[in-house]
Amino acid sequence: MGVNTRAALLKAPYQIELIERQLTVEEDEVIVRNHLVGICGSDKSFFKGQLPPRTAEFRQEPKFPFYLGHESGGTVEEVGAKVREFKAGDKVMCFGWNNNFAEYFKAKVWELQAAPAGLDMDLVSLGEPIACAMFSGLNSGTNIGDVVVVMGAGFAGQVIAQCAKKQGAATVIVVDVDDTKLCIAKKLGADIGINASKQDPVAFVKDFTDDVGADVVVEAAGTEASFNAASELIKHNGLFVLYSWVTTPVKLNISRWHDDGLEFRNTCLVHHTREQRVVWTPWALKPVVKGIVDIKSLITHEFKLDDIAAAFDLAVKDDGAIKIVLRP
Repeated sequence: MGVNTRAALLKAPYQIELIERQLTVEEDEVIVRNHLVGICGSDKSFFKGQLPPRTAEFRQEPKFPFYLGHESGGTVEEVGAKVREFKAGDKVMCFGWNNNFAEYFKAKVWELQAAPAGLDMDLVSLGEPIACAMFSGLNSGTNIGDVVVVMGAGFAGQVIAQCAKKQGAATVIVVDVDDTKLCIAKKLGADIGINASKQDPVAFVKDFTDDVGADVVVEAAGTEASFNAASELIKHNGLFVLYSWVTTPVKLNISRWHDDGLEFRNTCLVHHTREQRVVWTPWALKPVVKGIVDIKSLITHEFKLDDIAAAFDLAVKDDGAIKIVLRP
């Protein structure tokens, strides 16, 4: 059977449009009717032409034209002949790169996961980025009394900062270059917001901790400057938590990493194995289902799918935008 859908095609840097695609379900595939789609930080990088080398995450070559989109979820429309895990009408989250900026998308069974009971469908559709950020926050190694610095007040950074505070951090410091994002972070529980374009975060943290440094630093900004600032403001033997994806090479002060015995933890959920993701996602989403972590305040802009070009234009121009979503 299959369906016809409009879907996003990134033809070249800054050139995105909707095209007509016909999706035919194979025996091990599922077609999903989209409820909501989010713009990820990696989508913005790709939109600007910053395509990384191919990795295991990619089922298509990272080159133009590129079928963009991965943050979404919705209702199962059709299943292949050998699919037993899902049926039409099931609510699912997508954990694959499946050209999700579309009315419909198709995915392999292993790229989908059942929606947790009690989770609002808008948040089900953002299940992948929420689960990733929550998993990072819950595995950040934060202890009661810690000073925790979160580099980047985007969607993931905001979620991770909330987790750190809930886990007992004495002080949560969020660093960004946009005052609007920092205000939201403080409303959601962060103790201090530092605008790195106006104040040196390294000097501030060193002064605040009597030159000791932060116990935990989470890198969620994805820039060379952020990585190197994090490397300087962390304490000797501190815990450096990796979250963001830097799609182009950068220069790093690895001498500090070695000489001060920093501990590193890679907390990106979807870059672990599929089997681990299936087990960890319900656990990571439980605080969201229970309303302990605020997600909806982070959805700052909504567009219709028809207006995808305008949505991406805003995403790359407005530093105050946190999570931009499109509704098919």
